[in-house]
Amino acid sequence: MFFWILVAILTAAVAAVLLLPLLRRPPAAAGDAGHDVEVYRDQLEELKRDEASGLIGANEAELARAEVARRLIAASKAEAKGGAGPAGRRNRLAQVFVIVLLPTIGLCLYVATGRPDLPAQPLAERLANPGNDISILIAKAENHLARNPDDGAGWDLLAPIYYRSGRVEDAANAFSQAIRLLGPTTERLDGYAETLIAQSNGIVTAEARARLEQSLTLKADNPRAEYYLALALEQEGKRAEARAAFEALAKQAPADAPWLPLVNRHIAGLAEGQGGGGGALGNPTADDMAAAQDMSAGDRQQMISGMVESLAAKLEENPDNIEGWMRIIRSYVVLDQRPKAEAALETALKTFPADSDNGKQLLALARDLSISAEGSGP
Repeated sequence: MFFWILVAILTAAVAAVLLLPLLRRPPAAAGDAGHDVEVYRDQLEELKRDEASGLIGANEAELARAEVARRLIAASKAEAKGGAGPAGRRNRLAQVFVIVLLPTIGLCLYVATGRPDLPAQPLAERLANPGNDISILIAKAENHLARNPDDGAGWDLLAPIYYRSGRVEDAANAFSQAIRLLGPTTERLDGYAETLIAQSNGIVTAEARARLEQSLTLKADNPRAEYYLALALEQEGKRAEARAAFEALAKQAPADAPWLPLVNRHIAGLAEGQGGGGGALGNPTADDMAAAQDMSAGDRQQMISGMVESLAAKLEENPDNIEGWMRIIRSYVVLDQRPKAEAALETALKTFPADSDNGKQLLALARDLSISAEGSGP
């Protein structure tokens, strides 16, 4: 009931605002009629003076007075009616439209397209029943954790959601809190390490490497940690060791593992001597990795931007570089440049169709980062 009262009040307020100009008399018409009335009154006064001075006879004065009086009455009626002409009729039609038709049309549109039967749902109720709205789920979790900062399960739940949403710094903090409160597990350590790597634009930092090695102590058969540790060897320029690590990972991988094509590309690149110092895959050098660990957040961000621009130029010259595309897509998300990430994904899918192995990797990455591109498929 309150909703309809509010609608009525708002409708009346809008109608009043629209009606105020229409209720004013047209200035031109009102001014002309008022001027005529003044003229005829002056003429009557003038007739009295002429009759008193003998300039006009009584009969002539009476006839003239009757004519002027007739005109005065007509002018007075026109002044009273104001908008009796075409402009006045249009004015009245506009008033009828504002008072009657406009609210009626609005009400019909609301009944046809709105949900008058839907009960009011304040923010607190939406947070209590978020459904599939990821933003509401995140807000609900954040409100809970603001009141209960030591709820490790809450941090554990929120960390991967942050990561998939591209909020890498928040994800790193959430993983760190979950590990502190609940203790290390393979999933938490791998997730935290992967977040740190994303923050450093693909550089496996010393802290990320330590977390990955800790993860392997909890679960020796952990391809996720083994992949990033092999990548760390590649970034350090240890090509032989990196190749051996990637080959060992490929041997133990299931034939349908989605990450196997990426591992094979590293093996092929290292076999051709392209994996150690940046080269075709766009990896940072060992010096870049060491420098990034000692940089401030601002300087690291500037370095990341420069590396992304360099990688973008290389991909423009040689688009047949699946790892380069995956790296630049993730980098754009880290830099909070999601439109560029979506554009890069769309361009990459032109080289690697969605139904190919590399295309499937790109689509899997897109799902993880919550980005999309036209023509990328479901």
